[in-house]
Amino acid sequence: MMAAAAVVPLLAYGAVSIWSVRDGAQRAVKLGNQDIARRVGEQIEQYVLGQLRILKAVAGDLNSTELAPWQQRAILRNYVLDFDEFRELTLLDDEGRVVATSRTDQPRPEIPGSGKLTLEGVDISPFTLDAELLPTATAAIRVNPNGANRGWLVGRLRLEQLWTKVDRIRVGETGYALVVTSDGQLVATGDPNAKSLIALRENLSDHQAVLAMRTQKATADTVVSEQYETNGEDMLGVGAQVPQLGWTVIVEQPTREAFAISKSLQQLLFLSIAVALLAMLLVGTLSGRRFIQPILQLTRGTRALADGHLDTRVAITSNDELGQLGTSFNTMADRLVELQEDVRKKERHAMFGRIAIGLVHDLSHPIQNVGNGCKLILKMWDDAEYRESFRRTIERELAQIKRVLDDLRNVAKPMPVERFPIDVNKSVADLVDSMATTAANAGLSLTQELTPETIYIEGDLFALNRIYRNLIMNSIQATNPRGRVLVRTFTQDNYAIIEVADSGFGIPAERLETIFDDFVTTKRRGLGLGLAISKKIVEQLGGTISVTSQVGVGSTFTVRFPLTVARPTQIAAM
Repeated sequence: MMAAAAVVPLLAYGAVSIWSVRDGAQRAVKLGNQDIARRVGEQIEQYVLGQLRILKAVAGDLNSTELAPWQQRAILRNYVLDFDEFRELTLLDDEGRVVATSRTDQPRPEIPGSGKLTLEGVDISPFTLDAELLPTATAAIRVNPNGANRGWLVGRLRLEQLWTKVDRIRVGETGYALVVTSDGQLVATGDPNAKSLIALRENLSDHQAVLAMRTQKATADTVVSEQYETNGEDMLGVGAQVPQLGWTVIVEQPTREAFAISKSLQQLLFLSIAVALLAMLLVGTLSGRRFIQPILQLTRGTRALADGHLDTRVAITSNDELGQLGTSFNTMADRLVELQEDVRKKERHAMFGRIAIGLVHDLSHPIQNVGNGCKLILKMWDDAEYRESFRRTIERELAQIKRVLDDLRNVAKPMPVERFPIDVNKSVADLVDSMATTAANAGLSLTQELTPETIYIEGDLFALNRIYRNLIMNSIQATNPRGRVLVRTFTQDNYAIIEVADSGFGIPAERLETIFDDFVTTKRRGLGLGLAISKKIVEQLGGTISVTSQVGVGSTFTVRFPLTVARPTQIAAM
């Protein structure tokens, strides 16, 4: 996230910068070409208007005084000699007859008709190509020589200088200009490979720049920029209007050349951003490692502590906040070791205390009975009846002591079990019958509800009896006189279910999670090993044990064992 927070703004800034530089450079190229197109249009306009002004000057000389025909011819010839732009000058009367001409032979001047353009009082015909394929046009102006009827001064213009001006225009190394008349006729071009198009009278009405000028209804201030393909090469075309002539000047330049500086700046900026990004990533990685490494050490340290590796320590040598945090972590770990050792000592003391109290409770009564019997046997040795009673008492109490010792041994090392097909109903019924007397002595009713079907599980009969006895005995001890203990068996989802339910005191909800732990008991005395040993045996046999309880209502212990299709050998033989 830190890297993204640093890199994303830089990338965004770089993208915007690259786009801005490219757009700005391309706009500058277009503006430069637009300025060239405008200036070319202005020069062409001034060039043509200059010729027309000369023609007006000639007309003024012819109108100023009464001149003889030979004088008129002299004036016309002198102007043609002085100004190369005029091929010929001819003075016509109102009937169209030649009055005077600069030519030595008979001229055939034509007054501009349809399609003519009037500029500053001079009518000018559309530009065409003469026999020598040079641009030419006819211009005519009204005159009134010698006070006679009005006539016409007709001049034949030749515009080679127009070609020269256009040829001199170079934009970059390969860019050039071209001039198109109002009807789309190509008049001049600076492209040496396109000179033949003028001779062929190429019409460029469908040229992209010309179309754009017409679409925008171009004026003197209108300049358009278009990109298109010409002869397989992408071109940038900029068009400007020659307003009084109605012509269009187009400056064309290959985009590879026009935008070369833009691309170079873009590549340079891209390279600069890439280098800056790499440098920032390098510096960020190094500084980030230096910053993140202590955090990673602390993370690994906390995980190790969580996994129980209390000897884990972190080595952070910096003096900043992370260094202080590392020192605090090590101090905490040291303190945790001390606290754990203290807790262990207290737990050992508490456990030894519970074991001692439980042993005193469970063994004091049998030992006291054995001791009392031994004292009496010394006095009543000759009484055969008492000797038999003494034997039964000793065997009973020693069996009780042995059970206590076996429980202690099974906590540390579970008893081995053997698996045989066991009839669940028979094993439960036999044990319930054997404990009926115990329940009756406690003032309780011990009943059983066995499923009518015969169900078998893989188990050890001695181990199962141990489980049943512990559960039933706990229920008897937790139930007041006149209460009830019920043992049920049934099947569910391919499992055999044994339930022991009582109407006793119940178990508080907060103690249900630990009731199967070692040395945990709800009774005031005892080792609390019965349920813990029962759970271990159940799990050894592949089953599960659980309990549900409600204080004041009673408890229900549920044992689940998977059913088996195996049967005892003697049954299978039948």
